[in-house]
Amino acid sequence: MKYVFRVYQWLIAGPVLLVLTILTAVVTIIGSAIGSRDYWGYWPAHWWSRCVCTLWGVRVKVMGRENIRKGESYVFVANHQGAFDIWTIYGYLNHNFKWLMKKGLEDIFLVGHACKSAGHIFVDDTKLQSIKETIAEAEETLKEGMSLVIFPEGSRTFDGRMTPFKRGAFMLAAEFRLPVVPITIDGAFRAMPRTTYNVTPGTITMTIHKPIYPGENGFNTRRLMTECREAINSSLPPEDRDPVPGSGA
Repeated sequence: MKYVFRVYQWLIAGPVLLVLTILTAVVTIIGSAIGSRDYWGYWPAHWWSRCVCTLWGVRVKVMGRENIRKGESYVFVANHQGAFDIWTIYGYLNHNFKWLMKKGLEDIFLVGHACKSAGHIFVDDTKLQSIKETIAEAEETLKEGMSLVIFPEGSRTFDGRMTPFKRGAFMLAAEFRLPVVPITIDGAFRAMPRTTYNVTPGTITMTIHKPIYPGENGFNTRRLMTECREAINSSLPPEDRDPVPGSGA
């Protein structure tokens, strides 16, 4: 059965995914140019992501949806297990948002252009000046209920466990003074780790935790990192948990 699925993956699902991705990018670019980029930057990709998960036999189970409210702005921070994290959040969070993504992704043919057209935010988190510029750009974006999604690890894990969080993501969250919502993604590593392009059908569980609200003096960045890491860690299976919760640097 495994080999039958591999034939299906590369001869049927793969070409369909390529066509869907190109169509989604083109629709996003055109729609964002002539209409609302908040609408066209989200809904085509939302349905593209659901189609991708269905195409690959990946079921997404969502827990804690009651913890967020429609129309409220949040900064979502999620662990980054694999490529299916993107499709899981885009397709099943059901909350309009912009991605905070690495600047290098801007160069991906057609997809990078679509992301720029949609108003997603690119940042070089290795440079403090770039982070400051990103803050100014994001402040204009996070208005009227728009939210932001960040992978604070910066890149996908190699072994399923969380890698250290980068401080820049939490500097942004603290600057915006918006509630921060940790998201745990469990199962995306098993579906497709970064070391392979082969997909294993199965179930991904996305747990939306309760928002962490800023105090009177805003957020303490280090404490926010620790709280988010502990929340994300709490919904992972024991074998994938961080042995030292909150140990991100």
